[in-house]
Amino acid sequence: MKKLTTLKIKSHKLQREKHSLQMLTCYDFQTAQMLEQTGIDMLLVGDSLGNVMLGYETTVPVSLEEMKIFSAAVKRGAPNKFIVADLPFGSYSTLEQGIESATKLFQYSNVESIKLEGAFPYQLELIERLTQIGIPVMGHIGLTPQSVHELGGYYVHGKDDASAKKLLEQAINLEKAGVFAVVLECVKSEIATAITEKLSIPTIGIGAGNKTDGQVLVINDLLKEGPHTPPKFCTPIANLFDLKKDLITNYLNKNQEVAKANVQPSVH
Repeated sequence: MKKLTTLKIKSHKLQREKHSLQMLTCYDFQTAQMLEQTGIDMLLVGDSLGNVMLGYETTVPVSLEEMKIFSAAVKRGAPNKFIVADLPFGSYSTLEQGIESATKLFQYSNVESIKLEGAFPYQLELIERLTQIGIPVMGHIGLTPQSVHELGGYYVHGKDDASAKKLLEQAINLEKAGVFAVVLECVKSEIATAITEKLSIPTIGIGAGNKTDGQVLVINDLLKEGPHTPPKFCTPIANLFDLKKDLITNYLNKNQEVAKANVQPSVH
């Protein structure tokens, strides 16, 4: 399967009934090696690595240096996949800082694109500038985890007319600014559908219904690699946490049995 490009990703808009874009998060070299051998379209090195890999309560503490290290590792493991890396919180608070941070992350990791959250005027200008200098950008609206404290928590967006109108305006503005695709996270399905129909670029949903042009999930949720229940919109296809725990427990028990069997009786 040939690696996707931004042009090929955009063309999927016209092929949604035949092929829905599939995207999973990936944070490490070996998982990237495995995904390299699958038909997955895109990999996202999300700042969600702060939660699932580093144990942070939110994505806010994730640094640019951490994103550079993890993104480069994933790229080394899956050189033939289209990889998107998140710009972390605090790395694009101003236009100038955003250009510098995106350039460092893009150049160091060798990924195909960066992603940033929000659609405020300075962020739209940042997207325009980045695309002008050759850095493809994926947009992200709805629930933006980096702003969880300002938003007041995790919840579905677009439930009322004002929120729905704002989301549609943001999506249109992001497309005008130059993003090649936009993530819709925890957006009411009817609004996600309306946005998908309005835009000429693909929408990638996560907790936004099944009418978007593609879907993205955290791979650790999909495989249930942690002890906690994944979000409602993700139905795990395995329970690797319990499976690995049982395998390790069996290994330890067998080793203990072998050790007991090898104990020589004491001579009196």
